[in-house]
Amino acid sequence: MTIKDQIRNKDIPRHIAVIMDGNGRWAKEKGKSRIYGHRSGAAAVRNIVEAAVELELGYLTLYTFSKENWHRSKTEINALMSLLISTINKETKTLMDNQVRLLTIGDINDLAGEVRSKLSDVIRITSGNKGLTLVLAISYGSRWEILNAVKKIGRMIENGSVNSEDITEELFIKSLTTCDIPDPELLIRTSGEFRISNFLLWQIAYSELYFTEKYWPEFGKDDFYQAIIDYQNRERRFGKTSEQLKLSSSK
Repeated sequence: MTIKDQIRNKDIPRHIAVIMDGNGRWAKEKGKSRIYGHRSGAAAVRNIVEAAVELELGYLTLYTFSKENWHRSKTEINALMSLLISTINKETKTLMDNQVRLLTIGDINDLAGEVRSKLSDVIRITSGNKGLTLVLAISYGSRWEILNAVKKIGRMIENGSVNSEDITEELFIKSLTTCDIPDPELLIRTSGEFRISNFLLWQIAYSELYFTEKYWPEFGKDDFYQAIIDYQNRERRFGKTSEQLKLSSSK
């Protein structure tokens, strides 16, 4: 029996989010440049998207480029943006062939015009696809997203469309960039770091967290499957007791 065969199809998470960490350290250990690490990381993305498609996953969100990543060297940033464009150009046909719909979350206005244009084109081209929704978090930071939502609601109060008493959890969720995306049930982080790094802080309130020592370029399909198996072996209580869950499931 393979690792994939151990997955219970009826219990696959609807949405998995991934912090793809460790490209640079992986490359450094091999005596290579950080750019080499990022290129290898792009190949890992292809493998994990393939695995998600095979499992008929609903949503896969990848932390592609954070707000904080803008503090890196100009050389590395330019290389990352070029890699993003070349990868999208190369993979658009594959996205279409596999019915993958592309979305982005983040402050896209930070990106260069060529990058924004390319992303917009692929989002439009794939908008009718009915399979996996692949969400790229680009120039994304959760604190930025939350502050942006607060400002959005503040403008609603200023123009009189809502009162402060009308602010509910539902209204706040509708003001987030992920308003049309379900919260992830599982968050995976590679590279052995035990941090969330300003990623989907609101959305992962009840997510299961899975950390692996493997760097992102070496994280393969079997590693992805293992994370799902680990998730399936956990008890998700949402504040209830085990006895309450058993009672409700027996009804």
